[in-house]
This record gives sequence, structure tokens and C-alpha cells, in this order.
Amino acid sequence: MKKLQLLGDITPAQFLRDYWHKKPLLIRNAIPGFKPLLKLDALAALAKKNHVEARLITHFNGQWDMQHGPIEELPARDAGEWTMLVQGVNLYDAAADALLRQFRFVPDARLDDLMISYATDGGGVGPHFDSYDVFLLQAQGKRRWRIGAQKDLSLVEGLPLKILADFKPQEEFVLEPGDMLYLPPHYAHDGIAEGECMTYSIGFRSPSYQELGENFLQFMADSIDLPGRYADPELDVAKNPAEIPRHMLSAIVEEMNKVRFTEDDVTIFLGEYLSEPKHNVFFTGPAKPLTMGRFAEAAGKRGVALSLKTLMLYRGKHVFINGESFAVGRADKSLLDVLANQRRIDGPALAGASDDVMEALYAWYQDGWVELD
Repeated sequence: MKKLQLLGDITPAQFLRDYWHKKPLLIRNAIPGFKPLLKLDALAALAKKNHVEARLITHFNGQWDMQHGPIEELPARDAGEWTMLVQGVNLYDAAADALLRQFRFVPDARLDDLMISYATDGGGVGPHFDSYDVFLLQAQGKRRWRIGAQKDLSLVEGLPLKILADFKPQEEFVLEPGDMLYLPPHYAHDGIAEGECMTYSIGFRSPSYQELGENFLQFMADSIDLPGRYADPELDVAKNPAEIPRHMLSAIVEEMNKVRFTEDDVTIFLGEYLSEPKHNVFFTGPAKPLTMGRFAEAAGKRGVALSLKTLMLYRGKHVFINGESFAVGRADKSLLDVLANQRRIDGPALAGASDDVMEALYAWYQDGWVELD
């Protein structure tokens, strides 16, 4: 897919400075002549798979209902007010992945996935807000968006969806194919299909600090080294047997305060955490893998590319891929940085690859993490 000017007449730098996390941006004709990358039948086939995250949302007779995938059967297309949402379409379709990668002016560490929403006339998910930034690209038909920067984000109780109790829109737009709307986190919005429509949502990761903290402590548990065992050779007779002794508490606080972590610890944790595939992502290696020698020969001619499902990041000397990390030397690092940034590397560039790099690539090839280009 050719490089697209997604942001109209402003540059990515201007967008990040003036709009990102700050205010909405409507971009008419962001992708001129855009057509859906998947037809409804293909999208519905994805929604039937166990490992694909999908939802069916209906608003029949004024009642909201949500069904989680796999979705075996859809309502009639001429029945209004229903929506099918399919997450992570970029993991299964190369064109969807290529579209998602057009948004890499935001780092991969923040880029999440491409969700496709198909809706019949009047379909939507109700007025709501997201805790992350989102681009809403109209792919087919029309959708009317009402948006507002309200502070009251309280929800209607007892519903299967998170619907705002008191939605107060301030602006309204009708998006047609190729139009796109950016919304910052917590910006209230409601999208209603006008006839059949498809909307592509490009979402971004925004983990809570609580989530990060809990996962970091689990990560650090394997590296804590506190030798010795509590002892109190000068113990006095207990006056109040049920009370925890002061000297016991003080001794253990002193030992706990020896637990330290460095920026390098956080770097390794963050790289592994952010590159860890989601729980429903599975890799399949080649049915008949080449030998190491034949793989190296083929890679030298054709190059290699990351699987659509592979997440690869780096920082300093550390390289992260699908939740694993390792430190590499400068020469190897420069080659792997190219693979991470371009998501592929051509054959001639692999000519100078070390044995370590080729062995790593071969292991990833066997696991289905990389493919011959």
C-alpha cells in the first residue's frame, strides 16, 4: 500500500503538537477513493473463529444486547440497529496491517490494532467514551458522529455496554468513505449508521499505571535476591503475645528496603510487556520448514519479513520480540533495528548478518514469527 497523506494539510508533527491528547480533528478525504479492505462475508468469517475477538451488539425494540464471539449467525442485513465489531483485523489480513502501519508516526509501543465495525441502518454502540486515542476512518456508507468534551462520564447502570447516562453532544459530522475523525481519550462520542456502513477504528494502547505496576512486580519477583532468614537471637519475653514485635518489623523493613530496580530493569520489563502478543494470538510455523542452510540461502535471496502477528521493539542494546528479550552487540543491533522498524529486511542486507542473528531468524522462522519475504 502506498504512503498516504492521512492528516489532510497538516504534518504528523503538527498533529501531535496541536491535536494529540488535546482536541478532535475531522479530516475530510483523508484517503481519497477509499474502499473497504474486506467484504462483509470475509469479516463475518473472521468473527466465527474462536481466536478472533468479536462482538455483536443489537438495539432491537429499545433494548441493548451484546454477544461475544465466536458469532455463528448474524441478523438479517435489512434489520436495522445492529453492529458487528471485529478486533485485530490487522493480525489476519495483510491489507489491514498495511493500513494500520500508516499510523506509525506514533510509536509501535502505543499502536494497538485495527477494529472493523459493520453496522446496519441505525446501528451503533450508544454514546460512550474510550480511555485511549482513536482514529475513526469511514470505509463504506455513511455514519453520523455526535461528539462532546463533557466532564460527566457517568454510565447507565445495568446495561451490557458502557453507555453514558447524560450525553451532551457539541458537534455533529456525517462521515463518508475516506473521511476520518480523530478523538482524544475520554472524548464522548456516538456514531449512528445511515444505511449499511463500515467504520475502521485505529486504536492505541494506554495501559494504566496500576496494571503496569502489578505486572512489573511479578516480573521483578524472579530477580529479587534477599539471602538469609529472619532470626531474633536476643528475643525478650513477650508481654503481649498477639502483638507483632517492633524489632521484627524493623528488621524486615530493613531487608525489604534492599529491593531495588534500575532503569534497565524497567526497560526490559516494558519491552517484554509491550511486545507480548495478546492472549488470543497464536503462531503457526511452516508445515515443512527448511533446514538451516536452505533457510539462510533463501533469506539471502528473498529477505525476511515479520509475521503480521509479531510485535518487535527495541531500546538501547535490548531487542524485544513477542514477549522475549535479549541484549545484542552493536553490529547485530543495527541489523535487527532495521527489521523492527521496516518489519522486513531484504536479502543483500542479510549478507553481513552474524551467525547469532541467522540462528535467531531461523528459530523465529520455525516458530512462525518471521517468514521468507
